[in-house]
Amino acid sequence: MNQAIGSVLAFGVVAGLSPIPIIAVILMLTSARAKVNGPAFIVGWIVGLAAIGVIVLAIVGPSAADNAGQTDSGVGWLKVVLGVLLLNVARRQWQGRPREGEQPEMPKWMGTIDAFTPVKAAGTGVVFSALNPKNLILSVGAAAAVSETGIPGAEQAIAYAVYVLIATIGVGACVVIYFALGDRAPAVLEPLKGWMGRHNAVIMSILCLVIGAKRIGDGISGV
Repeated sequence: MNQAIGSVLAFGVVAGLSPIPIIAVILMLTSARAKVNGPAFIVGWIVGLAAIGVIVLAIVGPSAADNAGQTDSGVGWLKVVLGVLLLNVARRQWQGRPREGEQPEMPKWMGTIDAFTPVKAAGTGVVFSALNPKNLILSVGAAAAVSETGIPGAEQAIAYAVYVLIATIGVGACVVIYFALGDRAPAVLEPLKGWMGRHNAVIMSILCLVIGAKRIGDGISGV
């Protein structure tokens, strides 16, 4: 199981540093319904990540366990495809980075967050974690990496749960800061929101580039 946990760490870090979900939850934490919308977003986020894991592990997990220790060209090609997709994410992140002196442009829907209900906040969390293309690729990659170790189903679930935990640290930390600091929270969260918007595209592009290249290399060696 240690191998499976080790294989999901990088995926979790990249998902956890995703800037738009962090900025979105910070905006929710400065709205009138902050005390309910922030936690609701986290619940939706975790549900979305868990749903992807359940689907991928249910499809890939049993066959991977049956073929543990054997070379599976299908798994190798899956790694290559995921690697190529991550390289494309890295390219788009780099191209979309703010230039010197520019302010990052935020999606227009973020201006409506003040009117979000808890249900809509939770739904937004699900969308960001399960339907956002970048996070979907990362979650599928993490679940596939767990399944290819061939460990029993219960251990696969634990290993993927570690990925979910790491992937939730970014948005979860914002909610913890809000409740822990109270009135002092905006002084911490506002600069964080600005920093994420300005610099995270570069960080994400580098991380996705490294992980994507590694997945392609691992896949080619297994084909």
